[in-house]
Order: sequence, then structure tokens, then C-alpha cells
Amino acid sequence: MAQEEVPSQDPALPATAYAVLGLLSFGQELTGYDLRKWAMNLRYFYWSPAQSQIYLELRRLLEHGLVEVHLEEQKSRPDKRLYRITEAGLKVFREWLDHAPVAPPLLKHSVALRLFFGHQTNHGRLREVLTEYRDWAVEQTNGLTLLRTELDQSLPYPGLVATWGSAYFAAEITAIDTVLADLDRMEAAREQD
Repeated sequence: MAQEEVPSQDPALPATAYAVLGLLSFGQELTGYDLRKWAMNLRYFYWSPAQSQIYLELRRLLEHGLVEVHLEEQKSRPDKRLYRITEAGLKVFREWLDHAPVAPPLLKHSVALRLFFGHQTNHGRLREVLTEYRDWAVEQTNGLTLLRTELDQSLPYPGLVATWGSAYFAAEITAIDTVLADLDRMEAAREQD
């Protein structure tokens, strides 16, 4: 039961919709749950939507004729809805890849914000926050290393993004180490005064 709608011209889509189209562009039919599992690997890079957000985007993409769905009957369970990108969806996705303006990422770094207002807390607490963040960044680096080894050789571009993610978190770890050393020097100078 494929959706047979004429696609809208130039639909205004959020980045999450393009990410869903991108996941479907690998050529597999996927359920919303499958898409969420795939998206969990994207958390290392920039995008990790809620399950409900994936279904919202799938409905939007269906309305625009950019994906189609068919039902797979299951015994003793609700029918499984399998989504596939349409030719129109692939065209819109490629148009976005090739022509969307490059925008800088929106950085909302709660640890940097807390450090910015560090004058309102104490050295020990700032050190704890930075160390906790550093530990998290190390976990992300380890996860990316594992992900790179699990990526199929037929998916070289996601592998490149995993390499980028590893370099990003390595830079974060270096920055944290630098800030921790500076923070300790500031504290030592304050104690001498």
C-alpha cells in the first residue's frame, strides 16, 4: 500500500526530516523503530531525535510524497509500517545536500556556560563539572571508535563522520585539560593572595 501523492514543490523541511530521508536513502525499508535505532548512532555527531519526532517527520514526508509506506501483516501484533524513500524524496534530499547553504552549527554548551559564570561557585565544583564532562567526552570517543569498526565498508561516508566525531571529542578533551590546568593555576594564585 504505497502512498501515491504528488510531491509538493520545495517543501520547507527541518533538518530532522532530511536526516530521516538520509537514513532511508541507504535503500532499505525501515520502520519508525528501525529509524530510531539507526539514529542512535547519529547521537555521536549531531542528531538524536525522540521516537515521537521521527514519526512526526515520517508523517510530514508522507504528506509531501517524499516517502511511501506499506503495511506488513504480523500475527498477534499490529501491522508493521515499512517506509521507503521515493524518487521525489531522493531528489529533494540530494537538492538539500548539494544546494542548502552551509550554516554554522548551533552550539549550546552547558558546561562552557557554567564555566563562564564560575565566579558564582567554587573551584572544587567547577573542577567536578569539567572532569565529569571530560569523562563523558572520553566515553563518546570510545563509542565512536567502536562504531567505526562496526560500520560496513560499503558505508564509507558515515565512517568519515565517525572519524570527524573522534577528532571533535579529542579536541574537546584537549580543551578541557587546558582549562583544568588554567583553573588550577587561577586557584593557586588566589590562595597566594
